[in-house]
Amino acid sequence: MFKKILVANRGEIAIRIIRAAKELGIKTVAVYSSVDRDALHVKVADQSICIGPGPTKDSYLNKSAIIMAALMTNADALHPGYGFLSEDYLFAKEVRECGISYIGPSTKDIETMGNKVEARQLVERLKIPTVPGRSVLLNSQADLLKEAKRLGFPVMLKAALGGGGKGIRLISSETELITNFNVIQKESTASFGRSGVYIEKYLDHARHIEVQVLGESNGKMHILGERDCSLQLKHQKVIEEAPATVLNEMDKNTLFKLALTLVKSIHYLSLGTLEFLFQDGNFYFLEMNTRVQVEHPVTEFASNLDLIELQIRVATNEKLNLPEYVKETNGNSIECRLTAQDPFNKFQPSIGKISSLVLPSGGKDVRIDEGITDGTIVSPYYDSLLAKIIVKGSNRDEAIKKMQGVLTEIHIEGIKTNLPFLKEMICDKRFVKNSYSTVYLDNKVAKV
Repeated sequence: MFKKILVANRGEIAIRIIRAAKELGIKTVAVYSSVDRDALHVKVADQSICIGPGPTKDSYLNKSAIIMAALMTNADALHPGYGFLSEDYLFAKEVRECGISYIGPSTKDIETMGNKVEARQLVERLKIPTVPGRSVLLNSQADLLKEAKRLGFPVMLKAALGGGGKGIRLISSETELITNFNVIQKESTASFGRSGVYIEKYLDHARHIEVQVLGESNGKMHILGERDCSLQLKHQKVIEEAPATVLNEMDKNTLFKLALTLVKSIHYLSLGTLEFLFQDGNFYFLEMNTRVQVEHPVTEFASNLDLIELQIRVATNEKLNLPEYVKETNGNSIECRLTAQDPFNKFQPSIGKISSLVLPSGGKDVRIDEGITDGTIVSPYYDSLLAKIIVKGSNRDEAIKKMQGVLTEIHIEGIKTNLPFLKEMICDKRFVKNSYSTVYLDNKVAKV
């Protein structure tokens, strides 16, 4: 087992990893930017080290500073969390070349699956359905228009290295396509270092279904259940749940077989998530995330597994006593993402000091993964996620009712948050009846 892990992240996911490591008896190192000096993740770690000023390019995206921090603190392993450098294959390569264990998949898998076009090409060779489109990079307006006309509007224009809702646009006309082509190229270059884009057909009433996978160093693969992440606003997930109750047993068996085919074909190692769109009884592969995901707690609640602990154990080549399919569920779990966004001002980011904070104290079947406390400064440099509220019920209806009650216990002053919006959506008739799609929130908000 590792002796010391450096967590190359911040906020709630850094705290989540630190807590899991401590339960395994592993010491932890937090990295922080100068504006995060008093952040909660810094306080809960055994050691901490500053890696630069506030802007992400100078701190949490500063590869050399992070690796130097790991070497200086004698960390024998590094956990990237999600976002930032978590899907940067060159970073994983450099970490390993410095003699530090990287808690994640192989460099090759991060590179292949991180490129959405290459990932599509791979799954197509495996006869796994993909969203209709063309699995090549499109570098000119002429090629783009030709492919869009072939598919028929509306289409989705995507950055090949996109992720987290970035580098993606819904396109309804030739004019929109031309206008957004350069915009996405610039956004992709700024966020991911490359400008390639590709195009897919827009599925207008799909559900977003994810499969949690885990691969061991001995070649054993495990399917740890599925999640429904269809309640999204501008491609950002708002509420997630596990299991996906919209699927029947036959659907799940089909989905798990597709997932298992893919991870076995690449001999995948570590924790990962395969994302699919589900429409009219058919699954279409979207992408694979070679990291832990924001919404992993709903799978943990539904399966009674600690995914971060398993991820760490796999990185030490430990053998796990898990079946190939972990289909048994432990009730239904729901997660709400609490963000520093103003729902009454087009969800614009809100920055400032949290002057007063009351979060639910947890308790039976209630979990709070937070990255904030009284006095936390919410800066403009980072993602707006403040905390995740997760509940569990014996069934979906019970979980929804529990979340409705828990959300009323939250109180935050000093900044604007999406709490009013979460309270509205957890009571929304379409959500409660489970009769919505990935575009439901965008359409709903557009009408306001």
